[in-house]
Amino acid sequence: MKKMFSVRGGLTVFLAVSVLFALVMTWYKIAVWGFSFKPTEKSDVWTVDAHISFVPSGQPIEVSLATPRSVGAYRILSEDAVAKGYEVTKDEKNHRLIMASKARSVKQDLYYRIKLYDNEDTTGKVWADKPAKVQKPQFESEQQKQMVDEIWALADEKEGSKAKRIIELLNEESLAPVVDTFLPVKKTPKIMADKIIWLLSTKGVPARIVRGVKLAEKKHAASADIMLEVYEGSKWQVYNIETGAMGLPKDFVLFQRGDVSLLDVSGGYNSSIKFSVVKSVISSFKMANSRAKYENSRLFDYTIYDLPSLEQNILKWLMIFPLGILLVVVLRNVIGISTMGTFTPMLVAMALVRTGFVSGFFCFSVIIALGLLIRTLLTRLNLLLVPRISAVVIFVILIMQLLTVFGYRAEWRVIASAAFFPIIITAWIIERACITWEEEGARNAVKQIVNTLFVAVITYFVISSAYIRHIMFAFNEWNLVILAIVMLLGTYTGYRLTELKRFAPLVKEK
Repeated sequence: MKKMFSVRGGLTVFLAVSVLFALVMTWYKIAVWGFSFKPTEKSDVWTVDAHISFVPSGQPIEVSLATPRSVGAYRILSEDAVAKGYEVTKDEKNHRLIMASKARSVKQDLYYRIKLYDNEDTTGKVWADKPAKVQKPQFESEQQKQMVDEIWALADEKEGSKAKRIIELLNEESLAPVVDTFLPVKKTPKIMADKIIWLLSTKGVPARIVRGVKLAEKKHAASADIMLEVYEGSKWQVYNIETGAMGLPKDFVLFQRGDVSLLDVSGGYNSSIKFSVVKSVISSFKMANSRAKYENSRLFDYTIYDLPSLEQNILKWLMIFPLGILLVVVLRNVIGISTMGTFTPMLVAMALVRTGFVSGFFCFSVIIALGLLIRTLLTRLNLLLVPRISAVVIFVILIMQLLTVFGYRAEWRVIASAAFFPIIITAWIIERACITWEEEGARNAVKQIVNTLFVAVITYFVISSAYIRHIMFAFNEWNLVILAIVMLLGTYTGYRLTELKRFAPLVKEK
């Protein structure tokens, strides 16, 4: 008893450690590798194409393009440039792509492509140096100063920061006369941003333009999107120049900030840059390798997820086996359901997954019924054990052959599923059923066959679930927990549930 207690205590500790390890690894895979409990979880991958065009001036050419940082609202999956004949380098310190070439004569078209994934909330997190003190502008006249004072007086009636108030004022549908006079007739995003920056400078508030791309499907040959960056509360805050909303939107990729230009072309003129955006959807599970590399997680290289697809598909089925085994152990040792063989229901369930539940169940029942009939006839021949079982195996093969041919000719694919059942296991079930029939009676034989099918059906519904298969493969460390539970169940020596009714009179007498 003392020895048993020590074994059970050790297994309990093993179970606790396994659960803790599984929880830590599950959290790590979700947080770092982007795993999900849903097998259909998808990740959006955005492809941004920048088309640069200009006319050469006959001098050596150097094109400098501001690019997104490797950290920020999005993670970079890949980036490349299409510039035939150009020497392409990346200035990592200043986050610029440099394309250089000798003098050319015809119009040039260069392309920069970047793929992004996993947008993050970067509100108030875009780092930048503290700006120099703003020099307030000199007013051209007293009338201009009065105009600015009136505009700020109207803005002060609104709520929020100075930037938010002034942006909302300049974007009202019904502009106040003084605001209408201040703004030009043509109100482009660039002009609006410059006007807002100038007004903020009169209050000593640093502000600057940021350019980037708003990710939207079917965006083609569009100019860079403009937002406003204002230094408030010891950090830079990004504002929408149309609504005054604060924060870098989740669908905005920042290319250029402040005084740094978006595009510089030396040796050319009439330069322009247009952006196109394409969205694609990739399984989150397939993106795990990219996320692991981004986080510099070497652990991923030593996992089953870095194997080729063929090996992974095989392991997906192997990883579900421990759960099916646990189910069989619980049904046999805790509930007390007897079956034809220990793991026969597990193998039958795997065959049902391959064939389909209805068609597989029908074919298996037909094969067992015919096999029992043939096995009964073989009993009268008084054959030895091995030849008798071999004969049953051959008969099972012939039955499968007939069912498959008949199903093909009748265009009834239900019967064609017979070929997927494990031949030896099917023959052994027939042999065991006949022996039980002879030794314990027909009732016990039928009972064990029904129990075997019952356990197989329960196991089938567990292992056929795409969610369960995905979870057991993606978070396979839980198999250690299953191992600990199975071993703990091995120390259980109490009554099974089916035995409680059997021994109920003894309990009443006591």
